[in-house]
Amino acid sequence: MGMDSEKNSLCRLQCSYASLDEAFEIGKETYRGQQYSQIYFARLHLMRTLLYSLVSQWKPQTPVCTVLGLEQGKECVIVGTLYKHMKLKPCILDEYSKERSAVPLVRPHNFMHDDDYLVLEDESGRVKLGGDIISPSVFVTGIVVALHGKETGAGDFSVLEVLEAGLPPQIEFPLKSREDKYIVLVSGLNVGSSDSNPLQLQLFIDHITGHLGDEKEQSIASQIVHVVIAGNSIGIPRGLVNGQNLASKDLSRIAEPIKELDILLNQIAAGLPLDIMPGPNDPANFSLPQQPLHRCLFPGSAAYNTFRSCTNPHSFEIDNIRFLGTSGQNVDDLEKYSDAKDKLEFMERTLRWRHLAPTAPNTLGCYPYTDSDPFFIESCPHVYFVGNQDKYESRVIKGSEGQFVRLISVPKFSESGVAVVVNLRDLECHALSFGTQFSS
Repeated sequence: MGMDSEKNSLCRLQCSYASLDEAFEIGKETYRGQQYSQIYFARLHLMRTLLYSLVSQWKPQTPVCTVLGLEQGKECVIVGTLYKHMKLKPCILDEYSKERSAVPLVRPHNFMHDDDYLVLEDESGRVKLGGDIISPSVFVTGIVVALHGKETGAGDFSVLEVLEAGLPPQIEFPLKSREDKYIVLVSGLNVGSSDSNPLQLQLFIDHITGHLGDEKEQSIASQIVHVVIAGNSIGIPRGLVNGQNLASKDLSRIAEPIKELDILLNQIAAGLPLDIMPGPNDPANFSLPQQPLHRCLFPGSAAYNTFRSCTNPHSFEIDNIRFLGTSGQNVDDLEKYSDAKDKLEFMERTLRWRHLAPTAPNTLGCYPYTDSDPFFIESCPHVYFVGNQDKYESRVIKGSEGQFVRLISVPKFSESGVAVVVNLRDLECHALSFGTQFSS
């Protein structure tokens, strides 16, 4: 290591770090064959208590009813879980149906149809929702809301107004520091896949560890205090993982990308605190919350105390600034069953619904919790990021009680060559782009 690099590593800024992943760890849970209804009951109970406290200010003069207690023509407020009836939603039984050809062809990335409609249900019953106020294209199954309206002669509930939970309370943003400190967010490294560019990845690592550029570049690199890798770090060839017994030569081909990733992470962890989250393509459990990638996969990196294998979703605090992020499954699933102008709008909705993964367990795999719902967002993050997206996007949203949230869509690095840098001083962020092509 040269003197400049050595000096740079000694001068790297420090920060405080606290992991808040305990709610997403399922080690203490016991599976006893329970079904998924209990997570819905837990969600409804949790959210209904919250919504009742908001309804008293929202519609103080309007009575609150259960679905069974509705009376025709009488205005009231009902609180329950939305269910979205979708004509084109894939059904496992279709695979065994003799009339599979009769199922209409749909775009594989979205299952919405003009005939979709919403139903609200609580423990007492369910009622179909009508009116132009509540749009099926915006909502998905699993959201708990309060609705103001009245029952019609046809037995539907005509919605006049919708009350969502809104952004949760937020811990106070710390007083602005005078020095810049940066967090680097990256996802979709896909080491070992055909998309992965080893030179591009090495440029990224050399840049953030201060081994590239002049003194000014190294000075900026020394202000990077943390790196988060948000899923899909490993690209195992799909043809190998097909449920069949593998030949010994194929076993080594599966292990190769993991060894290669460990060598790369080793370089980062030697100089920087590093969090790695599992993603849908990584060797971790499929259902959310995904548990940390096992440390035995990373014999080199795991030797450093700067290396942390984390859950997905991942929540943590750095210098009292709260971060919350996923590897992308929650937003990708929302895109299949609802509509928005961009990924950031889906992200904003999850915060306003106070639920990180509303489509779990309906269309998104999750653990069958019995008395809790870990995806309920109790405290509003300052930075909310989602990995493995098609492009980098970012904006700030503000809540009614002064909440301030930086939303970040982190692109797949193997396809875009883009990482995202967040400044802890003011939560401003920018893209860090690496290219290896020479212009002719």
